[in-house]
Amino acid sequence: MAAHALRRAASSSLCPAWRQAHTVSKGHLKPEYDAVVIGAGHNGLVAAAYLQRLGVNTVVFERRHVIGGAAVTEEIIPGFKFSRASYLLSLLRPQIYTDLELKKHGLRLHLRNPHSFTPMLEDGMGGRVPRSLLLGADMAENQKQIARFSQKDAQAFPKYEAFLSRLTSAIDPLLDAAPADLVGLQRGSLQQRLKSLSTLTPLLKAGFTLGVQLPRYYQVLVAPITKVLGHWFESEPLKATLATDAVIGAMMSPHTPGSGYVLLHHVMGGLEGRQGAWGYVQGGMGALSDAIASSATAHGASIFTEKTVAQVQVSHEGRVQGVVLQDGEEVRSKVVLSNASPQTTFLKLTPQEWLPEAFVQEVSQLDTQSPVTKINVAVDKLPNFLAAPNTPSGQPLPHHQCSIHLNCEDTFLLHQAFEDCLAGQPSHRPMIELCIPSSLDPTLAPRGCHVISLFTQYTPYALAGGQAWSEQERNAYADRVFDCIEAYAPGFKGSVLGRDVLTPPDLERVFGLPGGNIFHCAMSLEQLYFARPVPMYSGYRCPLPGLYLCGSGAHPGGGVMGAAGRNAAHVVFGDLKNM
Repeated sequence: MAAHALRRAASSSLCPAWRQAHTVSKGHLKPEYDAVVIGAGHNGLVAAAYLQRLGVNTVVFERRHVIGGAAVTEEIIPGFKFSRASYLLSLLRPQIYTDLELKKHGLRLHLRNPHSFTPMLEDGMGGRVPRSLLLGADMAENQKQIARFSQKDAQAFPKYEAFLSRLTSAIDPLLDAAPADLVGLQRGSLQQRLKSLSTLTPLLKAGFTLGVQLPRYYQVLVAPITKVLGHWFESEPLKATLATDAVIGAMMSPHTPGSGYVLLHHVMGGLEGRQGAWGYVQGGMGALSDAIASSATAHGASIFTEKTVAQVQVSHEGRVQGVVLQDGEEVRSKVVLSNASPQTTFLKLTPQEWLPEAFVQEVSQLDTQSPVTKINVAVDKLPNFLAAPNTPSGQPLPHHQCSIHLNCEDTFLLHQAFEDCLAGQPSHRPMIELCIPSSLDPTLAPRGCHVISLFTQYTPYALAGGQAWSEQERNAYADRVFDCIEAYAPGFKGSVLGRDVLTPPDLERVFGLPGGNIFHCAMSLEQLYFARPVPMYSGYRCPLPGLYLCGSGAHPGGGVMGAAGRNAAHVVFGDLKNM
């Protein structure tokens, strides 16, 4: 299809969302199952796949027409397949790949190397090409790149990477089990207390791994990332590039205490045995959800789309006994796992009379602020960056496969963007992470064209004075983002065929993300581990027997990780054996 025809099609109304080739049940809905999972996001699908493999007859209900939650592929502009919300893979737990045989069920990955590109906005007088910072798996090449800004930083970078690697190796095992059972340590029989004592083992092992350096590592978790990075480096382009991982998706500045943990959360992943690697899923993120769903249904799980759960059913004895669907149909079960947010699960779906008032209050006070506006863009050619010009062929170059960081030359720019948002205004110079998955996966766009993901911040949920986002405000912000990209890559705006703009309220409406928060609730220290989602209920159970949380609002938090779904499934299976 010619570019001008594509432009005409995309400039008209967006097409109906493309229905990815997911595996859903076509048969009759049964009146009773062992387990009901609310929501077919990736964590809900993982939980269902594990439970079904363990012999627990499981059904999943999804309110949308497509499975995957935020890990979804949708053709929102004709001919272009977008990872509409989440867009990169790294954090998915390695056990899930193997246990669920995801490769057998069609999962294909495109690993990125290099993985990070930060172009500078510099005066090109004298014919000089603006500088840029390109980082990848080759440490020697990374040092050459960093040395363009600071020889001292180039020498420090391997030590910094080793420092982080040790910390992530200590924290990594904590992701694969429920947090230490503090309630069990205080109550129950001696046998129950001894069993609860064993849940402290991963925490103790983490401490032993860090050894005498524990105070220094503790500072990484609680200090502002600017302080942590300032200890190692002097050049702003490097510090700002690294700081993006500490604030991405989070309503915090690089100067906010605790931003260091969010950095760790984004560097502790890996793909196909490569620590820290990130990649694109062939066919978009929905292909990952498809593979998990295929694994679940191959063992007998049932998955139904366009089936909205209206309420959790509770027996007279105060135990979960199933759900009621929006169409009035009742489905009985021994347990219910909710992949919805804690707020939706406990404040909307669960009858309030069965939950303690203090618990409800804690859930209602969760911090769900999100700075993110996601923009999906169809273009008829690759961006041509001043700092790394395209070749005459127009074929993708190594930097096109990266996370491309714009307005990230200085941590002050990131802080300034954050302060704009605090005042109720979208950032004047937003932090932009630009990714081009079609640079490695040509199946996503027509020949010669590309799909671009723009993960931008900071944007408030409500504008100054409580004003809601209008279509005019939404487009004005997107235009501002495009103006910023144009400064780095002249000609970008002229290449745009269509766009899909999702502000925080849009992310909430479409994907059920409270406040637009991709993590369901903030990944701040007071909402992690023992306290996720709330203190004393971090082990996937809640005050209502038979109801469990298995989504990003549970330990260990957000990102396409699958750990909450896997961990919750094992907790549920253990409880079912004891029923």
